[in-house]
This record gives sequence, C-alpha cells and structure tokens, in this order.
Amino acid sequence: MQTTFDLLTLALVPGLSPRAAHELLARGPLASTLARASDHADLLAAPGVFALRSGAARHAAEAEMREARRLGIEIVGWDEDRYPQWLRRTHTPPLVLWVKGALLPDEGELCVAVVGSRAASPLGLALARRLAEELASAGLVVVSGLARGIDSAAHRGALDARGRTVAVLGSGLDRLYPPENAALAAQIQATGAVVSEFPLGTGPWKANFPRRNRVIAGWSRALVVVEAGSRSGALSTARAALDEGREVMAVPGHPSQPQAEGANRLLQDGAALVRGAADVLGELGLARAARREPAPDDDVLRAMARDVPTAVDEIQQRSGLALPLLLARLTELELGGAVERLPGALYVRARSGAGYTRPG
Repeated sequence: MQTTFDLLTLALVPGLSPRAAHELLARGPLASTLARASDHADLLAAPGVFALRSGAARHAAEAEMREARRLGIEIVGWDEDRYPQWLRRTHTPPLVLWVKGALLPDEGELCVAVVGSRAASPLGLALARRLAEELASAGLVVVSGLARGIDSAAHRGALDARGRTVAVLGSGLDRLYPPENAALAAQIQATGAVVSEFPLGTGPWKANFPRRNRVIAGWSRALVVVEAGSRSGALSTARAALDEGREVMAVPGHPSQPQAEGANRLLQDGAALVRGAADVLGELGLARAARREPAPDDDVLRAMARDVPTAVDEIQQRSGLALPLLLARLTELELGGAVERLPGALYVRARSGAGYTRPG
C-alpha cells in the first residue's frame, strides 16, 4: 500500500502523464521507485527526474498538504477505502483526489452521472433537475461537473431530495469554475463532495475538461445525457463511459432542437432511452432487486399513514427495508400512483390512486 504523501509527490512530478505514473507504480514499491528516479528515464522526462532527485517534488507535496489543510481540503489517495471504487477500476485513475466535503466508502455501486449541455433549454433544465431528484430519492448518488446548464440542474435536483451529489471540477478546488456556482458548491459539500484531480492553483484550462469528464464517467456505474449538441463535452464523457464499460443512457429530444442532436445520436448508437428515473433504475436492475426483497410491497404502504405525510427514516424503521431498496421501491410506487412524494423527503399514501391534497 502506498502512502498518500508518496502518491501526491508522484502526482506533482512535472511532465508525468497519468498513464506513465501508473506504469511507475507497477514497477515496485513507490518509495524506492522515487528514490531511483534516474533508473526510470523511459517514463520520467528530465524535469521529472530532477524534481525527484533534488527533492523539489517532495517539497511541493509538503507545501500542497499544508495549503490543503489551511483551506479545509482533504487529499485522498487512490488506495484509501474512501476512494471511489468504480473510479479505482478505470484504466488510469487519478493518483489522488482533492476533496471538500466527504467521500463515503462503498457508495460507488449507487452512483449515476447526469450530464449535458451548458446552453440547455428550459425544458431540459427542468427535466434534468427532476430526474436527479428522483434518482437521489431512490438512494443513488448523483455525479456531475458543476458546469452551467444541465450539470447545475442535476446537482440542484439531488439537493432538492436531500440526497448526496458529487461535483467533479476541471480546475483546482481553490479556482472554482464557473465562479457563480460558489453557493451551489457550498451546498453540495455540506452533504456530498466537491472534488478535483488537479492541484490547488490550477485554472479551468480547456485541456483539463476531457480529464474531468473521464473522472465523472469512471466514478459512476452509469451515465445519463440530458441534452447535448453535436460538439457537447457531454459526448466526450459518454465516450469515456463506453471505454470503461459503463452503461450509457440518454433522454431523447425533438429533432429540431440543436441541443438534442448529440443525445439523439447516442440513442441511434444504442444508448438506453430514459424518460425518467424508473428507466434508469430498470437498466441498473435496482427496480427488479426491490421486487425480489422478501418484505412484500404492502409492508411499505402499511408503514405510511394514509392522510399524514411520513418521513423516509420512519418508513424505513417500520418496514425494515434497506434504505436504497426502500427508496427505489418508493419511486416505483410513486410512478404507479400508489404514493405521492412531498417536499422535505416526505411520502403519503394516495387515496384510491388520487394524489394527496395539501392542506390549503
């Protein structure tokens, strides 16, 4: 097991690509590899060899650690338990992640990325927000890139459901982009995480965003594209997801809308069609898993008052279901008209298929 400090030192070596870094890791214990930098000139350029032999890379890592602590940022190594498990399985996972908020072990199985156009239509924004809210209500973690448009709507939808959402940046955590999303980022890190694979001080340079997109794709079990033009960055995220063997899904759009061209092309190429959270849950097998749960459906309904909204934690306590299965089943019951979801993660049984009437 490598120390996070050694991984950070390697990540800060000038001119060392992620692929070359992982090749170095495969050659033996990292500490001895770093000490014999000149033996690896086939992977390390001259500035990298100098940085390691002179101690400059180590000093840079020490300074990075100090600044991160000052800013309340954690640096998480790729072999730590908190490191996202699906991201670790990718071809070249980042050696370290800079994190504001909290990473939770074992949540990788329940992560879905929702991405799309920055110049989204009002309908696309509303759809992305509602989709993310439904996914978060079903116990999934929503991953996106904090960009303008669909990404921001997806994060807000997950927050609407009081669920977890992860924002992956294409800049250092101290160079938040776009700057107008600072308040949104603060909300995200309160219950989820804002992360980056880039050192502090890194600006939002164009070359960073394909790498950011690769992390979003690798972090998640599946990727849903909501509106994407023919040259949208969301398409590069979809390609990265396909390269890593992830499920790719898309929301169809009207052929006359430029924002729908990329998403419709994904559907032509075999992406699963998404109309709502039930389609995503179905593709991932979560709805079927919920139906196989030994507790019958009426246990969930019996755990809810017919006329009084009931909180999710109370329903879970009464029904005995694991939270992800309970949330997935509640989503199914909502879509079937048996229950209605209210603001504040509250649910109420419907009267003979009719929705709950809020007291006025």
